[in-house]
Amino acid sequence: MNVAILGASAKKDRYSYLALQSLINKGYKVFPINPSLREIDSLKVYPFLSALPEKADTITVYLAPYRSGPLIEEIIDAKPRRVIFNPGAENPSLMERLEVNGIKGVTACTLVMLSLGNF
Repeated sequence: MNVAILGASAKKDRYSYLALQSLINKGYKVFPINPSLREIDSLKVYPFLSALPEKADTITVYLAPYRSGPLIEEIIDAKPRRVIFNPGAENPSLMERLEVNGIKGVTACTLVMLSLGNF
């Protein structure tokens, strides 16, 4: 499964960084998204979802709603199977638009889901 991390960080104390490492360790193909970074631990970082070389099955969001709001169309155009809103990233208007477009929105913590084996 391909997973895009919106709001990926190279800072080792950030949850998005911990999720990136955990996803890799569990065997997922990970695509970090952050227009301010070029790589994280030698892994290429993409500036936008539309720049990904492959389709993301899941997008896990680590952006505050005011930052993810402008990305609504880009997220919908990426046609993921689901979008996970991590704590602090909940965005009701984006969640509503996902549902209208047949994309599953989940309010959960990627790290918890991974640790429980229900990612």
